[in-house]
Order: sequence, then C-alpha cells, then structure tokens
Amino acid sequence: MSTKSAIAAIATAAAAACAPGLAVAQAPAPYEATPQLAAAAAKEGKVVWYTSTDVKVSEALAKAFEAKYPAVKVQVERSGAERVFQRINQEYGSKIYTADVIETSDAVHFVQFKKNGWLQAAVPSDVAKYWPKEGKDPDGQFAAYRMHLSVIAYNTKLVKKEDAPKSHMDLLDPKWQGKMVKAHPGYSGTIMTDTYALSQALGWGYFEKLGKQKVMQVQSSTEPPKKLAQGERAVEADGNEYNVFLLKESGSPIEPVYATDGSTMVIGNAALLKNAPHPNAAKLLYHFMFTREAQQANSDIGGLRSFHKEVKEKAGRVPLSKIKLLTSDPAALEGQVETIKKKYEEYFGT
Repeated sequence: MSTKSAIAAIATAAAAACAPGLAVAQAPAPYEATPQLAAAAAKEGKVVWYTSTDVKVSEALAKAFEAKYPAVKVQVERSGAERVFQRINQEYGSKIYTADVIETSDAVHFVQFKKNGWLQAAVPSDVAKYWPKEGKDPDGQFAAYRMHLSVIAYNTKLVKKEDAPKSHMDLLDPKWQGKMVKAHPGYSGTIMTDTYALSQALGWGYFEKLGKQKVMQVQSSTEPPKKLAQGERAVEADGNEYNVFLLKESGSPIEPVYATDGSTMVIGNAALLKNAPHPNAAKLLYHFMFTREAQQANSDIGGLRSFHKEVKEKAGRVPLSKIKLLTSDPAALEGQVETIKKKYEEYFGT
C-alpha cells in the first residue's frame, strides 16, 4: 500500500466519523490561544478532561499543558472509551456537567454526541491549517485528535520471530490455545472498532473459533501489551499499537505484528462539551491538544499517529504506507454495537 493509499484509507474512516449527514451549521472561524484566552482560563484555574488515551500518555500531555499554562490545572479522568461514553450519557441525562473536554477512541460516540446537541463548535487554528477536511467535523464540533492501530503482538522471549503469527487467522492454530490475551469491546472503543472491522473482513466465524482458544480476557486495549511484556501470555490477539511501541522502546521483549489480513485503524476524536464548567480553560486545552508541540509529543512519547502535517514519525516504527489497513464506518458501526456485544458474550462468555 502506497503512502497515498494509506492517507486515503485514513481519510475514508475519518470522513465517515465526521458524519456529514449530521451537519447543522458552518464551522466557526478558527481561534488562537491568545493572551486574553489564557488569562480567562487562569481565572477558572482548572479544566477536566475525560479521555480513553492511556493514563501515562494523557497525563504527559496534561503536564506539558500545565508547564505552558501553570495557572490552569488539568484533571485527567481516564477510562475505557465505552465507560467514558456511558459516564457522559449518565451525567448529561441527569444535568450534571463535570467534563470540559472529551476524547475517546470510538468515533460512533461523536456521531451520537452531535445528534444530542452536547458539543460546542470550536476550531483550533492548527486544525484549520493542517488537518485534512476528512479529519474534522464540517461543523467544527470535533476533530481527530489521534490515530492508532489495533495490532497482534508477541513476547520475543516466549515466541521466536519465525514462529510468530502473521495473520489473525494464524491465531486459530491450536498451538496458541491458552497462550493469548485480548481486550473487550464492551469496555474499549479501540476493540469495539476492531471487532467490527474484523467481523466485516473475516466473518463472525473467526471470533467463534477464537473464543475456543482459552484466551485471557482483559478490559482496556492498553492491557494486552502490558500482559505480554510481563510474560503472562505469549501473544496478544488485539491491543493498541501505541502501548506496544512504548513498551518495546523501553526495553520490553515485545514486537508488533501487522497482520497480512489487515490491522484496524482507530480514530480518536476530541471535542469541547457545550455545558463545560470551565469554558475558557476548556478552549485553551483543546487548542493545545492539536498543536504541533502536543501532537509531536504524542507521537514521540505516546506512540500515537497524528493528522498534523508537520509531525514526523519516530525512526524505527513501521510507516502506515507499509501496513495493510482495515477501516470502519462509524455510521454503520453505530447500529451494530449491541449485536457485537451480544455475539462477543456468546463466543467468549464475558
């Protein structure tokens, strides 16, 4: 797959996530992080960020923001994407407004938040300047803050390179029975997206057979790479790419596998909430999240992929142009969520 094809694949998924059929108004003019905005944010003194990005990565961004704007403290509330979604629904249903900025790895959430009228349109200047139109909502209500893949991986001390699985179908080999770990689509937006994409590419029969492999079940997509690095399992059936990068680069015996039958691309959108209790601090953090500074740190330190055209990939990581990508249409996934949960419970017993 060429670089152009890889970008086209990203654009296809992001365009679906932006759900143009939900357009209600023209996007507002882009805004800068002006001294006036920073002063107004300082008076509020706090911003609350609900996120599904791994806590180590999200807290690193929060610290970078606080270093730049020391008068504003970031309260990071990290959980799985589906838990973040449930929490916002419960809070807004009860007219409790705690969160200022929201970010999850499930693009369906932003389709639904937009339908509910819970998002505040805002376009950070870097989004306007550098993001492709396919990577941002046409009404300015959200944008693609991050992108990563769901990948297979293996512990290099427990599995030789020549013996490692090369595809998802390889995971059905009896030799991997009792040796795998995977995350749950009912908790993780990454895994919800991945489960849908793989069910479309390989059929539900794949999951029915995988469920008989005595797989260790965990919740978040951040967990399988950690179980792998600790030697608790030899192979991960799924898990986020960025934690694999972080562990490998810190010296853990872990290696990603870009499956010959495809690795699922996951878009993590971010948005301002309409009833944000700290609106100026929210706008300041939201602007910072899309700057080259923050996006490059997300790539270098957090292992995330970025839509920012000035961000450079860290040496040694496989470029997207070398990976077969699977994409997911959030509009189609939206109607399949409950079916996916039901089938998953049937096949994996959880």
